[in-house]
Amino acid sequence: MKIEELICSVDLVIESASQNAVRFIVPQALQAGRDVMILSVGALADKELRETLFGLAKQHSCRLYFPSGAVVGIDGINSACAAGVSSVTLTTRKPPSGLMGAPYVVEHGIELEKLEKEMLLFEGPASEAVKAFPANVNVAATISLAGIGFERTTVKVIADPSLSRNVHEVNVEGEFGKFCTRVENLPSPDNPKTSYLAALSAISTLKKILNPFQIGT
Repeated sequence: MKIEELICSVDLVIESASQNAVRFIVPQALQAGRDVMILSVGALADKELRETLFGLAKQHSCRLYFPSGAVVGIDGINSACAAGVSSVTLTTRKPPSGLMGAPYVVEHGIELEKLEKEMLLFEGPASEAVKAFPANVNVAATISLAGIGFERTTVKVIADPSLSRNVHEVNVEGEFGKFCTRVENLPSPDNPKTSYLAALSAISTLKKILNPFQIGT
């Protein structure tokens, strides 16, 4: 069966493959009038793609769903942005094994297997972070979409050989005050580059779509 036929046989398309899959599959699904859940949210750092997908969703009366992923506090960011938010910073710490093969690591010849203490690999805007670590910081894209955008959201990526869990800290400041969230995730049993909570977040989003009542922001 061809991709086009598969898309037309369902009500909801769930992308869980890669940023390239978002570019290839999602526009087709929206043009066919299908709702879409996107897990490789980092693809939307591409402004042209983002505007195209949002435009298609509006044109065809479709919904795009973005699960919270491996972080907590998306509800707080949404609420805070009803007024004004001055800064959002995501600090991601992962075991070196979870960062192996990332384009930024390969390009800079970083020998993660030789690390004996934590190392700050990257600090910069979310727009660059999702390109540098496409399989590791999709949460940065989700935070950017919920908050103040890809250019104003700061991301730090740290490799720490002492860790056995993926750690995400989110710091937000604005007119409401400030808040900080921290989550220590176990890596996915099937993919150490992502957190188990990310998969659970997708399941939770599916339940939320089906439930007749909504809790939280």
